[in-house]
Parts: sequence; C-alpha cells; structure tokens
Amino acid sequence: MAMISAIPPVPEMMGVPRIVPGSSITCVLGNPDFPVSQEQALRRRIVSKALEALETRVVDTTYFQAA
Repeated sequence: MAMISAIPPVPEMMGVPRIVPGSSITCVLGNPDFPVSQEQALRRRIVSKALEALETRVVDTTYFQAA
C-alpha cells in the first residue's frame, strides 16, 4: 500500500508503509496556481513516484519524495 498525502504524519500514524507527500491539502495532486503544463508535470511526478513506491520493498515507513 502507498498513500499520497498532503499531511504525511497522518498516514505514518496509520501505519502506511509507503508515503508520497502531496502538493497541498486543497489540491493533493496538483497546484491550480500553476500553468496547465506545469500542473500536469507535477501530477505526473507525484503519481509516478507513488507507482515507484508500490514497486519498492520496504520494512518500515518510507517517504518517497516526488522532487
């Protein structure tokens, strides 16, 4: 299981093994202030990182930064 969250301590408290920090509380997978192309790129980075997290074996809670 992996979770994208704007508040990473919440999934950590829930015991989620893979956490990908999101953009913001109101728009976890994007930023409406960005131009469309930049927002799409941000969304792709976050989702790609979440997919990478799912493919990665972990023992403890691990954070995956979408850079």
